[in-house]
Amino acid sequence: MDSPYPKKAVALKYDRKTDSSPKVTAKGQGKVARKIIELAQKHGVPLKDDPDLIEVLSALDIDEEIPSEIYVAVAELLAFVYSMNSRRSPK
Repeated sequence: MDSPYPKKAVALKYDRKTDSSPKVTAKGQGKVARKIIELAQKHGVPLKDDPDLIEVLSALDIDEEIPSEIYVAVAELLAFVYSMNSRRSPK
C-alpha cells in the first residue's frame, strides 16, 4: 500500500534583488514532506511536481545555494512560479 505522504519535498527561496541563486529553505520525507506542501498551499506558494529535480535538490543542505549545474532546471521552475503568480495577481 502506498503511503499517504509524498516521498520527498523541497522548498526553495529566491529573491532576485538579494540572492545570487535560489537556496534550499526546507526539505523532508514522508510526514515532513507533507507538512512542507501543506504550508506552501496555505500561503499560496505554487507547487511543482518534478521527482528528478526533487532528488537533486534534496541532496543539498538547508540554506545551500543551488549548484550551477542545475540552473536550467531551476530556471524552468522559477518561470513556472512567476507565471502562476502573474495569473493570481490582480491586473
